[in-house]
Amino acid sequence: MKSQPDLKLLATFLAVVRHGSMAEAAAELGYVPSAVSQHIAALERDMGVELITRRPGSRLILTAAGRSLAQATETLFDATARFQDAAHGIANREIAELRVGTYPSAMTYLLPQVLSTLRARRPGPRIRLVVVETDEGVPRVQSGDIDLLVAYRYLPEDPPAPSGALTITVLGREPLVLVTGAEPGRRRPVDLAECLEREWVSGHAHNPDRRLLHRWAGELGIAPHVTLETEDLHSMLAMIRAGLAVGLIPATLLGAGHDAGVERVVLPSGVAPLHREILAVSRPGARSPLIDELVTLLAGAVDSARSAGGTTVR
Repeated sequence: MKSQPDLKLLATFLAVVRHGSMAEAAAELGYVPSAVSQHIAALERDMGVELITRRPGSRLILTAAGRSLAQATETLFDATARFQDAAHGIANREIAELRVGTYPSAMTYLLPQVLSTLRARRPGPRIRLVVVETDEGVPRVQSGDIDLLVAYRYLPEDPPAPSGALTITVLGREPLVLVTGAEPGRRRPVDLAECLEREWVSGHAHNPDRRLLHRWAGELGIAPHVTLETEDLHSMLAMIRAGLAVGLIPATLLGAGHDAGVERVVLPSGVAPLHREILAVSRPGARSPLIDELVTLLAGAVDSARSAGGTTVR
């Protein structure tokens, strides 16, 4: 075994572990799948032990040695990222590039104006954006691959959880608005009771938005019929506009004139409106002035969305 495994091979190994697939790891890293396979084979030769069990037609399975190496590699890369953050902060508090991960709807509705404002104030640093969902983005913050993650949390027990490895800033609460397709000529608002016999659209069974919907419905003693499932919020909105379903849509997707074709459902008196938390996630000690300024601007954007997207209650 080599005294020090090649860091490039370890980075490839971690990507394979994250995705459970060499092809998906190759797509993330910009390699061809055969190169990833060669990296894993070289690492196994260097370590002198099998790390991944390959079975045709199924996802890759880590051996006990592979699991141990993955944990040790994450610790190594986290320590390396912390060292780089500290060294950079000592040498120069200004940074040339900031890597920001964000979920898709924030990329569309929150970040454009925020980044435009930031660029006018700080024309020097480059912002590199990566579209990534919260569950995949948190490990990339911990590894140092992403400097700041714009994330969401539907339920208090959902990740990311506070820890010594993460700095979590709550940017605000984004309302979730119950909407149905607009009905031309209708003279009174749609209420919740009318929606219970209609079809509903939501995320897949274990998605956070679906779990929040079921918890909320259980507290109200109702049982929405979710027959349309998708993880894409724009697809949800399209189905609602077409009159096919009722669903909960984040307020940012309905602001600035984007609510054409939908109608907000009136909730019964006393029913608490739903929301999801919008978060900024970074590593402790890695909050440069640029990150702090970006977080402040994002909090203002979330607050504007909250003010514009209140849920109708009677």
